[in-house]
Amino acid sequence: MTLPFTPAPDLKPEVHGFFDPATNTISYIVRDPGSDACAVIDSVMDIDYAAGRITHESADRMVAMIREKGWRLEWLIETHVHADHLSAAPYIQEKLGGRIGIGENIVIVQDAFGKVFNEGTEFERDGSQFDRLFTDGDSYEIGGMTAHVMHTPGHTPACMTHVIGDAAFVGDTLFMPDGGSARADFPGGDARTLYRSTKRVLELPEETRLFMCHDYGPNGRDIAWETTVGEERRHNIHLHDGISEDEFVEMREKRDATLSMPRLILPSLQVNMRAGAMPRDKDGRLMLKVPVNAL
Repeated sequence: MTLPFTPAPDLKPEVHGFFDPATNTISYIVRDPGSDACAVIDSVMDIDYAAGRITHESADRMVAMIREKGWRLEWLIETHVHADHLSAAPYIQEKLGGRIGIGENIVIVQDAFGKVFNEGTEFERDGSQFDRLFTDGDSYEIGGMTAHVMHTPGHTPACMTHVIGDAAFVGDTLFMPDGGSARADFPGGDARTLYRSTKRVLELPEETRLFMCHDYGPNGRDIAWETTVGEERRHNIHLHDGISEDEFVEMREKRDATLSMPRLILPSLQVNMRAGAMPRDKDGRLMLKVPVNAL
């Protein structure tokens, strides 16, 4: 396997993680150390699902930091269509500007879940809700930094890893070494594809910092979200060097068969396939659907 770009390990972006305990999600602000430009990766919108109430405390923490530092937001990146939290990208965009980007295979996710939620022809399935659809090997600028995009499917068809200098934001492709890997049983997911994607990420230089989208503190350890390619290759419980593709697939499929659906999968998919916008009913009211026996 060959990386679609040349790594730049001497470039060291400033990274700030924000942990959301309600969903075990880590969102990031990534700043160009040579300018005031920054990006937000995998933001979170707060939801009280039982009450049907949306709030923005998590996003407001990120907005406050960017404003306090006087930074300029250029990008709002989604590593994939999340099934466990709602994106706050349009809320942050309204406050600070920036462009919303996701992998081009969002159209596959939109087609699949447009049918699940019976969205009808008015729901566009062409990714047009986003400002930029990335393809494998694409790049974009954050101030003076070049960010590179790798297609790393398996968890979902639209998963992308964003590599910015010595930092890589892997979404749900990898977890911390003692957490292993993400599930691969959602529609469009595939354990064999996930294995190949992780091996592609682990071709990056060993000192590359890897930033997780989730952490659950296995065995009671403190929450953590940063590791390295070298640590993953040596110690990842599902994917360390020496684990074969067939061994991984057997483990992953057996494990996935025991997992329940994420608590927020129904609202998350409806919102996130719309680039973080809330769906509305025919009268214009914000409204979420609960399809029965559809997943």
